[in-house]
Amino acid sequence: MPQLTILLTIAIAFLFAVLISPILIPFLKLLKFGQSIREEGPESHKVKSGTPTMGGVMIIFAIIFTTVFAVWNYEHAHFSEEFFILLFVLIGYGLIGFLDDLIKILKKRNLGLTSKQKMFGQIVIAVIVYIILHNNGFDTAVTIPGTDFSIHFGIFYSIFLLLMLVGSSNAVNLTDGLDGLVAGTASIAFAAFAIIGFYYGAPAEILIFTFAVVGALLGFLVFNSHPAKVFMGDTGSLALGASLAMVAILLKLELLLIIIGGVFVIETLSVIIQVISFKSTGKRVFKMSPLHHHYELSGWSEWKVVVTFWLVGAICAIIGVYIEVWI
Repeated sequence: MPQLTILLTIAIAFLFAVLISPILIPFLKLLKFGQSIREEGPESHKVKSGTPTMGGVMIIFAIIFTTVFAVWNYEHAHFSEEFFILLFVLIGYGLIGFLDDLIKILKKRNLGLTSKQKMFGQIVIAVIVYIILHNNGFDTAVTIPGTDFSIHFGIFYSIFLLLMLVGSSNAVNLTDGLDGLVAGTASIAFAAFAIIGFYYGAPAEILIFTFAVVGALLGFLVFNSHPAKVFMGDTGSLALGASLAMVAILLKLELLLIIIGGVFVIETLSVIIQVISFKSTGKRVFKMSPLHHHYELSGWSEWKVVVTFWLVGAICAIIGVYIEVWI
């Protein structure tokens, strides 16, 4: 895939997000689609109440427009099964997040879909994806990063795929708590997979999708960096998390997601540790979970926390690329 095509894909997605945002943000304000801040959250977040949310819509639109346009015009890319699966996952999980955000807005609370309703939707989409892949003879072997050793899951790959999609979407959703945090860390993670995919000559449509996500997130970050003018909401975070897992699956780099998505793993673990500790001992390990709130309550500025997590995300991405490409 030519470098010029890569740059154009990133540029088109970036410009689309930047140009549509000034139109969508006032529209969200007009509809009073403002964010509800949870009562138990940091006191400093109260000022964010009312900031337009559901900005993930502009990210999804930017990705869809760019990928369709690029695949249509690039002779070596095709509207393949992988292409439609990526869009299906992006849109499917985005719709779940959209419903979740919409309920929060209409009921003016920080609780949207119930956890069971959200989980049901996520599982249904994952099952459909597995059926499509299974019917097309998808490889169910999972390689250990940095080795030639593979584990053949067979029919149990269905459970593995489900855990990846649901787990990744929820992990990114948990991380989305500070201005620009997910937009920055997710763009780094997608870029890492794109670099590896480019190195190994992955199908052009997968690369186009991945680079389009990077461009769309960078464009969104223009308006989402501190102080944020818009939040992506569950519409964006659930879609991005599931799409990140799907890219890893299609590139057969499943376990590498744990390394490249290290920030999301750490954030999720902090919540699990906090819940287990509090339920078993009545004590909290962290001042607040997910982990980014702990550092906020420890006196760090929001911007310092975000930049630090970006740096950690970049280190995780570099380690992942190094393991896969050079070891």
